[in-house]
Amino acid sequence: MKILFIGDIVAKPGRAAIKEVLPKLREKEKIDLVIANIENLSHGKGATIDKVDEIRDAGVDIFTSGNHIWFKSEFTETLDSDPTVIRPANYPADNPGFGFTFVDVAKKKVMIINLLGRQWIDQPVDEPYRAIDVILLDQVDKEKPDIIVVDFHAEATSEKNALAWFLDGRVTAVIGTHTHIPTCDQWILPKGTAFVSDIGMTGALHSVLGVKPDIIIRKQKDTEPVKFEWVETGPKVFRSVLLEIDTKNKAKDIRRLDFNLE
Repeated sequence: MKILFIGDIVAKPGRAAIKEVLPKLREKEKIDLVIANIENLSHGKGATIDKVDEIRDAGVDIFTSGNHIWFKSEFTETLDSDPTVIRPANYPADNPGFGFTFVDVAKKKVMIINLLGRQWIDQPVDEPYRAIDVILLDQVDKEKPDIIVVDFHAEATSEKNALAWFLDGRVTAVIGTHTHIPTCDQWILPKGTAFVSDIGMTGALHSVLGVKPDIIIRKQKDTEPVKFEWVETGPKVFRSVLLEIDTKNKAKDIRRLDFNLE
């Protein structure tokens, strides 16, 4: 089985990159399942159902997110009603939405879990180690998934790395998102869990995390407040990792699939 995980899709250029690359890539690589992080899908922060449907039509099957998913309040209805769209599971249980989901693909049951880190992220979330322990204890025996993929949406690479070691041999893959900067540390841990610290961003190349560079420079250099403006034209990048799962449901390979687009 092959699972493609696409890094944080940012605004219009990110959606354009998906439509340009994914249909052909899915066919060429014979990909069975496509997962993408969408917390910045609609104009750089948050998501809307029409933008989700736009990339669903291009071939994305499951949508993970992060702390920005609450940016558009009207999207909570989608979080509550569409199990293909999930939010971090370690938010309080009474928050809208699902923290994990299941999908049947190629005669396999795949579980996708979303978690949010706590280092340098100021959000009212539970500690992720114990949160995922509870989920696995409650769901694995009941649902018996063949494959488990975790989107760990976190700032610190050390936090992502540590969680991957904590879950080594217990899940199929731990995939880092959130920083928008791709890392080249993809590998399979000793007990068989595939890991990468961060997939990176799918969006505007000539930007700082999708935002016009001069705005971020002013924000970091000067004292006056600035309003973010998202880059909507110019070159784009498509960042992803491809997971290959063997017949025993173990991670066989993880490799980057990145494309620069004019």
